[in-house]
Amino acid sequence: MLAETLASISAVDESPSGPVQARLDSLTKPPGSLGRLESLVLELSGMSGETLPTVTPPGVIVFAADHGVAEEGVSAFPQEVTAQMVANFVGGGAAINVFARQIGARLEVIDVGVKGDVEGAGVVHDKVRRGTANVAREDAMSLAEAERAIEVGIHAAERSHAAGCRCLIVGEMGIANTTASSALLAALSGQPVSRLVGQGTGIAPAQLAHKAEVIANALAARRADSSQPLELLAKLGGLEIAAMAGAYLGAAARRMPILVDGFIATVAALLACRLAPELRGYLLFAHRSCEPGHDIALELLEARPLLDLQLRLGEGTGAALAFPLLEAACRMLAEMATFDSAGVADGGSTA
Repeated sequence: MLAETLASISAVDESPSGPVQARLDSLTKPPGSLGRLESLVLELSGMSGETLPTVTPPGVIVFAADHGVAEEGVSAFPQEVTAQMVANFVGGGAAINVFARQIGARLEVIDVGVKGDVEGAGVVHDKVRRGTANVAREDAMSLAEAERAIEVGIHAAERSHAAGCRCLIVGEMGIANTTASSALLAALSGQPVSRLVGQGTGIAPAQLAHKAEVIANALAARRADSSQPLELLAKLGGLEIAAMAGAYLGAAARRMPILVDGFIATVAALLACRLAPELRGYLLFAHRSCEPGHDIALELLEARPLLDLQLRLGEGTGAALAFPLLEAACRMLAEMATFDSAGVADGGSTA
């Protein structure tokens, strides 16, 4: 499944760009005056291969998993909060539920590695294992488990596509997952841990220093090869991070635009791009989060996010908030009048 998906991801299609640009220039506005909305719709056309792309309806997938490194006291919340928040997602009470309803998204919540049993008719049960091992003491998971978690994400993207979704937003829930993400980013970037680690769920300064020390020790103990993304995931990562990477790969294989959320989502995207560089052409970046490592991950992906709202929640919330900009770009291209159709003089024909 993974090998076939990687092989099926092709570079974005540049053929619609000429017709799309010509239509943009014919609309009743000065050329380029809608700024990034115009570049966005050009990118969306390349991803989909369509001269009139659409991103509605969007699909939102939230992957949930636990992390053994939570035993080291790196989070402000106890580990059982992961399962409790999954129940909140299913009950419709989380921030991502509110924003998904606002944009008319199909929402799927997937247990890929929650430590406890998650009840509820709305949960997709695709558990690879009951949380990762504590990376301060041993590898997070086996190579086979990392690949299985990626394939959970691929299957989830397939379901969204089959349900008619035209754009994918991927979120996560997992106590201590900023620790795993920071460890992965340190290995991928070569940057010191002190530059990458942030407050996550809101830890105090002393706990932040402890979190950085735990990550640095884990990196030294695991000795993961930064040129081997699957090995990095197995030694340092999280099940939900692997599943997010898989969802990106699965969506790109189906030419679905992907709106990437915050820090954890961007680290997952960076790792997925190391598996399939062509994936980068299908990624749009929703916002710049408060996590200090996010800037570094964005730089590595040469990404320019759409929003900067000082968010650090995760769940896919920032991407859901940015989605209306993509919809506006598509509607602008499809619904604005041209100079000819509106009987407006083209500014290019006047002195």
